[in-house]
Amino acid sequence: MTTDTLTRTAPHTGKRDRSRGRRGRIVSRTAMIVVALGFIFPFIWMLATSLKSTEEVFSTGASFLGSHLEWSNYNTAWTVIPFGRIIVNSFIVALAGALLTTTVSLLSAYAFARFRFRFRDRLFLLFLGTLVLPHEVLVIPLYIMMNKLGLVNSLVALIVPFAFGAFGAFLIRQFLLTLPLDYEEAARIDGAGSFRILWSIILPLVQAPLAVVGVFSFIDYWGSFLWPLIVINDNTQGTIPLGLSMFSGERGTDWGPLMAASTLAVLPSLVVVIVLQKQLVKGISMGGLGGR
Repeated sequence: MTTDTLTRTAPHTGKRDRSRGRRGRIVSRTAMIVVALGFIFPFIWMLATSLKSTEEVFSTGASFLGSHLEWSNYNTAWTVIPFGRIIVNSFIVALAGALLTTTVSLLSAYAFARFRFRFRDRLFLLFLGTLVLPHEVLVIPLYIMMNKLGLVNSLVALIVPFAFGAFGAFLIRQFLLTLPLDYEEAARIDGAGSFRILWSIILPLVQAPLAVVGVFSFIDYWGSFLWPLIVINDNTQGTIPLGLSMFSGERGTDWGPLMAASTLAVLPSLVVVIVLQKQLVKGISMGGLGGR
């Protein structure tokens, strides 16, 4: 093949490659939109159902939004149960639990990543082994412990037991293993101790994985149902999942107010995820993949 022939065919090859690239981007974006709609549709259906009367929820031939908008469902959801108090309880439990979980995870990760002690790696593997234990296995011994401590039917019982998990420690430890030791060694030469290094050097560098641990913990505490159901006996100490269960009784389920309450309940978690989405993506991409 001559040089002239190569010169003539090169532009056509470039155009074909660009055309294939555009088609690939269109296909990938279309697929992402379809997947996103699949995830968003349950929320849209919940929102639409919250504006229907109970009779129209399961009726055939009704429109997507019903014959008329039942805004009174939101008033019913707010007044039938102590929804305001339940929201406050959920915020207290979720925020305090997320803060405690991130603090414990950071300290545990720092110890396993930077300190040298006997059987460190074996202890860390044993620590990770707790991830395979389902929460249902732990509720009975945890309830006995909370009962002996006199913490049953209190918000402290909802916060403390599950703040010492291994997931956050693992994620932050893997991120710490990717960080160079130069800054920490320089700080030690200047006389800084372990806690000063943790506060002044490590903490500013681990904001992304801390955001991941905090958001996941917030969502877990916010949506927890089984443990609050067991340890809480007073409706005034209940959280969102317990409040939602109050709409179901012997006479059936009041679906309109239930969907209205569910819509209000999911908004705080949605706002947290949207506000911290950049930190979440960065923390997930950088946190659990490194190590040495």
